[in-house]
Amino acid sequence: MDIILPQAQRYAEQFSSPADELLQEIALFTETNHSEAQMLSGHLQGKLLEMISRMIRPRRILEIGTFTGYSALCLAKGLPDDGKLHTIELRENDAATARQYFDRSPFSNQIILHTGQALSIVPEINETWDLVFIDADKVSYIDYFKLVLPKLSANGFILADNIFFHGEVLTETPKGKSGKAMQAFNEFIQERNDIDKMIITLRDGLYLIRKL
Repeated sequence: MDIILPQAQRYAEQFSSPADELLQEIALFTETNHSEAQMLSGHLQGKLLEMISRMIRPRRILEIGTFTGYSALCLAKGLPDDGKLHTIELRENDAATARQYFDRSPFSNQIILHTGQALSIVPEINETWDLVFIDADKVSYIDYFKLVLPKLSANGFILADNIFFHGEVLTETPKGKSGKAMQAFNEFIQERNDIDKMIITLRDGLYLIRKL
């Protein structure tokens, strides 16, 4: 399903600042070599992540779902000099790819890459998060949220990706387990009164959540 009008997508990309050379290289490599290249954040969403990070200037960022490293490098652009970004990737091959790009970036000393199950790793990281980006297995989104919210700073932000899940949640009854999980997550977020939230209708949908 084309959730966003393709002409509008192309127009927005044309009139937005281009991605830097390293991000373009990651995008090209992923599109050429990865069977799940559609998971890449891409130009517009990457620029949005960068803009939000630059506005917030977070000292500590957590990313759940590294993939090939594109989104982490976008988020890292808003870090102050003493800032750190922790990113978690389940798959070793994707983590190895991301690490190569991180090592070539200006943020090589600020990005900490973890490989394994995020539900086990997140509790072991002793940090208070200013910005969290969730973009991993959809069935665990509620669990991820419950894990990170207590560690989120007051007025901190959580970004949750793929909340439309390819348009499945826009139908009366999502059929797949991931679509059902995203519908459950969206309803879970909607019902909470300890957060401020809005949906950004970009790409596959992005939930912007602020801790009150």
